[in-house]
Amino acid sequence: MDCYSPMGDPTPGASPTATVRAQSFAHPPVSAPASPKLRWITAALLLVAALLAIALPFVSSTLLTIALGGVAIAAGISQLLRLTSVEGKRGKVFRGLSAVLYLVGGISLLAFPIQSTLSLTLFLGFLLAIEGVMELAAAAAGGGPTRWLVLADGIVTAVLGGLLIVEWPLSGTWAIGTMFGIGLGFSAVNMLTAPAPEGNTQA
Repeated sequence: MDCYSPMGDPTPGASPTATVRAQSFAHPPVSAPASPKLRWITAALLLVAALLAIALPFVSSTLLTIALGGVAIAAGISQLLRLTSVEGKRGKVFRGLSAVLYLVGGISLLAFPIQSTLSLTLFLGFLLAIEGVMELAAAAAGGGPTRWLVLADGIVTAVLGGLLIVEWPLSGTWAIGTMFGIGLGFSAVNMLTAPAPEGNTQA
């Protein structure tokens, strides 16, 4: 929901998250396949996944929560495996606590995926609301021709966050899955518009 310029330069007065997302959109970290055929196939698969996520938001939200739980458990195990490489007692304690938090969080997500999805939706609502307020403050303090863009971005972000909070827990049945589907749709478009790697233009 953050504003960005066509070339990916951060909008004056925008928040750091807006700058990061703007640069990520303008300069995607993963280049598109060189083969036009593979590019279209990949984009088509992303688009199908996007439509399914939007059409079945509760299912996609729950699957995302389960996937997040798996990632958290993997991160916790990784922290434990690297515990012996940490020097100092304090470092080992912090690394151990971090591993425990990852493991407990991941297990909770896997054990209670539906309840966790609702909790994540509420957290997302507060996160968007806070970011929207920060954008409004930046627009009020800033100036220039892009001030109104930052103001509009802040209003939309704050309203979206407020809707998620007000409509909770009902919003937990559609919010995360729908936003994920929209993100996949943009990824499909980006796949078709991103420049192919130089030196490899096989059909």
